[in-house]
Amino acid sequence: MTVELARGQNHPLSQVRLEIRVSAGKPVAAVATLGDETGKVHGVEWVVHPGVPALPGLEVSRQAAADHRLAVDLDAMPAAVHRVNILLALPTGVGGPTSFGSLASPFVAVTGLDGTEIATYTITGLDAESAVVALELYRRQGAWKVRAVGQGYAGGLAELLTDQGLSQAHQLAAGINEAVAQGLARSVPAPPPRTADADRSRQAAASALGPDQSGSPYGAQGAQGAQSTQGGTGPYGAAQNPQGPSGPGYPPGSAPGAPADPAATQPTPTPSTGGPIDYSHPRRRNAAPPPPPTAPPAQPGQPARPVAGDATGWSMEERLYNQAWGMFEDLARSAAAFRSAVDFADTRMEKELDQVLSDPRSRIGGQGDAAREAAQAKHGQLVDQAREALDRDLAQLAAEAEVVEPALPAAFARWDNPVWHAYRVPMEMPMALRLGDLHLPESEPLRVPMLVRLPLERGLWVDSGRMSASDGSFADSHELRRLAMESAVAHTARLLAVHPAGEFTVHVIDPAGSGARELAPLVQSGVLAGPPAVGAAGVATVLGRLTERVDLVQMAVRGGAADSLPPGFDTSQQLLVVNDFPHGFDDRAVTQLRYLADEGPSVGVHLMMVADREDADGYGPLLDPLWRGLLRLTPVPDDHLADPWVGHAWTYEPALVPPGSRVLQQVLAQLALARPKNM
Repeated sequence: MTVELARGQNHPLSQVRLEIRVSAGKPVAAVATLGDETGKVHGVEWVVHPGVPALPGLEVSRQAAADHRLAVDLDAMPAAVHRVNILLALPTGVGGPTSFGSLASPFVAVTGLDGTEIATYTITGLDAESAVVALELYRRQGAWKVRAVGQGYAGGLAELLTDQGLSQAHQLAAGINEAVAQGLARSVPAPPPRTADADRSRQAAASALGPDQSGSPYGAQGAQGAQSTQGGTGPYGAAQNPQGPSGPGYPPGSAPGAPADPAATQPTPTPSTGGPIDYSHPRRRNAAPPPPPTAPPAQPGQPARPVAGDATGWSMEERLYNQAWGMFEDLARSAAAFRSAVDFADTRMEKELDQVLSDPRSRIGGQGDAAREAAQAKHGQLVDQAREALDRDLAQLAAEAEVVEPALPAAFARWDNPVWHAYRVPMEMPMALRLGDLHLPESEPLRVPMLVRLPLERGLWVDSGRMSASDGSFADSHELRRLAMESAVAHTARLLAVHPAGEFTVHVIDPAGSGARELAPLVQSGVLAGPPAVGAAGVATVLGRLTERVDLVQMAVRGGAADSLPPGFDTSQQLLVVNDFPHGFDDRAVTQLRYLADEGPSVGVHLMMVADREDADGYGPLLDPLWRGLLRLTPVPDDHLADPWVGHAWTYEPALVPPGSRVLQQVLAQLALARPKNM
């Protein structure tokens, strides 16, 4: 439950890995100072700012922006740090506003990694101040709390830093303002909205979906921290139905226990003129990104023609990701508006009919019939108007999808996209990965890409249990198991394909060998770490090896000695694909699997289950956390993704290779050629 703080109020923090989101309406610089038990800031090395954006456990954006997302890992804070002050300052010398009194009240939210708001604070009462201490995170008796501060300084950042005991406050404030000015000089305003009535926020989101429980596409930010009824958020930020919370983590490129990368968390405004498509990762860019294309002039009275990559972002890849998020958001809103209008029309008609029936005089003659016809006519008119608006929105979204789909990079594209025929093993990991498509009953045949951020923050569960078909019958269980394995192989191949050579290793457990036919493309191409493990002995060997790996990396990271791993240690991301669970698993193996699902993602060990939950009913509630901790996918279309933001049930369709296509074999062949010889 979100707590809305008043000035001076505090609230305990139940999580140590957090995001602090700032919305100020106009560009502000985000700064943070670290203090000891007395609150003293010992020097400039205890200040995180756009010029020095990262310290252990904390990272801020490199430039001024109207919206910020600060990454915080309290466990990674040095032992001497007991206070973290979050500061906001208006840039000086750039022609912007000079005091917070001329702006809307800044809003600050402390959230979990799944987007769930823990505490919020609206900073009111500011006038001539140009810098403000927004929040304070402080350690008390081994636990962390957040306090709403709201202390403003008319003398700006220099006065604020002086008040915090920094002798070099004026020099540091000047350096911060110079770094902010340089950041603003590198960027120009983002392209304007394409229609006057369709202003979309194109923002990056974190993400990770939830098993049958939490999974609207595009991460927690999309629905402002939308959650499932059980606390989870999903691929783009909503929730899945029955089974549990999600756990998005830091953006791509963050090491376990390290703050998020600012290029991934804060979209940077980009030029609005045409330029070549560049799919390089924003985290590795040192120069300004190529400008996004501009839309051709629209005909008078017609909506602007859509253009691929016209969202905000530091690279074309990020702009396309944000554009896909915008399409999801627009579709959700349009469908919600239509459903709301229909509900209103139904309620109004029922009320009018009740009034007619409650008056005895209206039952005589044709008076009642006329009233009923009038109510029904009004109802039809309202529904028709709502349908017309929805059709208009769907037509615009369909036109956008037509230009966006062909422009998507391989990681975001369907298997039938021609981009896969020009596939080359990448040099960098992308921001996100496409796991399928989403649509709503009102939006046939419009499909929205379902993207999840990389590296994966939770495991995947391809459900091979029985599911009802569209006619209400149940699909054949053997056929579903086959389809589930085909889906898992397609997801695995895609994960391999979007990682650089040698940076993603796949292990397979198939105790009874029941998935041998579907696994053949992976086995025959030689892209697996070894043959699929069979029998109880094979299960024990693979699980033991991966469990030891997780223990070793965790000890190294927690001890601050990540560079002390044994020589030749495989630092690649690891994926374990498990078929036919729990066949071949004893109690020890089940415990190890749960451990890998819980602890593995933080150190680069991921899990993909191909299983029917009913097969494991004998374990009772013991395995409930396992299922809740995985992102549930289905091998056939299924409307199991619940979106608590607007209350939709999204239909998920898996990303499968078209029948008869050889694209999977071609991609795997290239991966095998690029695979390091010692693997």
